[in-house]
Amino acid sequence: MKMATGIMLEEILGAANWLYNHVWLSDMLIALLGLFVFSSSLSKIRTKGPMLWPVLGIIPTVLLHIHKIHEWATSCFQEATGGTFSYRGMWLGKAYGMVTVDPVKIQYILKTNFKNFPKGKYYRERFQDLLGHGIFNADDESWKQQRRIATSEMHTARFVDYSMKCVTELVHQKLLKVVDCVVAAGESIDLQEVLLRFTFDNICMAAFGVDPGCLDVSLPQVPFATAFELATELTLYRFLAPPFVWKPMRYFGVGFEKRLKDSVRTVHEFAEKTVENRRIQHRKLGDLNDWSDLMSRLIQREEDGNSPGDEILKSPNFLRDFCTSFILAGRDTSSVGLAWFFWLVSKDPDVETKILNEINAILSHRSESNKGGEAVFTVEELKQMVYLQAALSEALRLYPPVPIDFKEALEDDVFPDGTVVKKGSRILYCIFSMARMESIWGKDCAEFKPERWIKDGKYFAGESSQQFKYVVFNGGPRLCPGKSFAYIQMKMVVASVLLRYSIEVVEGHEVVPKMTTTLYMRNGLSVKFKPRGGFGRL
Repeated sequence: MKMATGIMLEEILGAANWLYNHVWLSDMLIALLGLFVFSSSLSKIRTKGPMLWPVLGIIPTVLLHIHKIHEWATSCFQEATGGTFSYRGMWLGKAYGMVTVDPVKIQYILKTNFKNFPKGKYYRERFQDLLGHGIFNADDESWKQQRRIATSEMHTARFVDYSMKCVTELVHQKLLKVVDCVVAAGESIDLQEVLLRFTFDNICMAAFGVDPGCLDVSLPQVPFATAFELATELTLYRFLAPPFVWKPMRYFGVGFEKRLKDSVRTVHEFAEKTVENRRIQHRKLGDLNDWSDLMSRLIQREEDGNSPGDEILKSPNFLRDFCTSFILAGRDTSSVGLAWFFWLVSKDPDVETKILNEINAILSHRSESNKGGEAVFTVEELKQMVYLQAALSEALRLYPPVPIDFKEALEDDVFPDGTVVKKGSRILYCIFSMARMESIWGKDCAEFKPERWIKDGKYFAGESSQQFKYVVFNGGPRLCPGKSFAYIQMKMVVASVLLRYSIEVVEGHEVVPKMTTTLYMRNGLSVKFKPRGGFGRL
């Protein structure tokens, strides 16, 4: 015991002597700590935004608020001058730029000087394995050609009719039957999951002409759908991990990169097989003029070769990449937007009543010969649902499916307010936070208020000078070509479901956003459906 005490005392004395002889080191550590705190304080004062730490930049501050990242970002914008603040990432990571909710800056990025703010190499590199050179991952001339082709095909009466047929079939032959089964069993269900299955089947039918069967009554696991979802989720890890981490992992095929490679392989095999099967059909039939899905139209267009610029259709893997990008763009956005919409409406009976009154008023104008059987809405009837479109727009405003987007500056630039933009800067704009800024939407900005979208009884998207305060569907040259289709799809789902059922969120179920690039509900949306007796049949 005495020996142990002696050794302990000797160690303490030795440590004291070491500190005495190396007091300069302790002084240096104290000085560095002081510099660290002082530098951090200056960063916060200079940016009027989140604290920027030496070496680590904004990363520690973000990690401290990761569980409520969108709410925290909103509070930062409310403090920041002009709704904009600068940021930088980890030392040597070469990540720097600014974050904004200023509609003027966003208009400059998306429209005024569009050419200087592409998606950029940073974005394209991370999605390269999954999306290749598809439209969702393209810039410059490649994007222009794909955009032209997509717009020309998607806006034809033929494709519009086909898309409407697909939506109608899925709603009445699958979605409503799933709901019927849930009601009969007296159970609850994750509505967000059901809607994801619905939009996945819908977009695959429109893009590939193939129904994956995700929304069958048994709600089966579909390998392609599972792999696609996993591939998109794992790709996002590349935005969180620095290149010197994920690139070696990809090279050696370890960790999440191995799982990403396997899931991408499954996605591409499905897409390539579908492309090949359609080419076989083309060879057998001689043409695909009776087929209306996007892939068939592109294959026929490739064979015809009549339009200038269509040479890109012959590029390796073009059809695979184009359609995979199409699925990514159309799957999550509508389903997530609908999930938040149903949640908001479940909390606001007045809005629900107004939607139902509008639907029934439209149905009451049908001729007597059309008043029998199931209430299946036409495109014309869906277009008349002004209040429903306003309510959907308001839900998308408050809970945008893509809460944050960003561009990369090709060259030095200057925003209209004089803010200097350096070459290589990544400009993030926070769509979620924009909806909660009084300076943009007024004092009632946080309220779910469909009436803000109606003027003189008509749907009103706002003055053209204000269109960039609502960039849920992007804006400028990259405005979503499927915007009209998305509204028709969402209206069909909402009108068909609410006409027949009221939706109640399961008591105690927590609804909060998930920290991903898509605004999923972290815990899904657990609901019960209550039949509206007498509704749904005319």
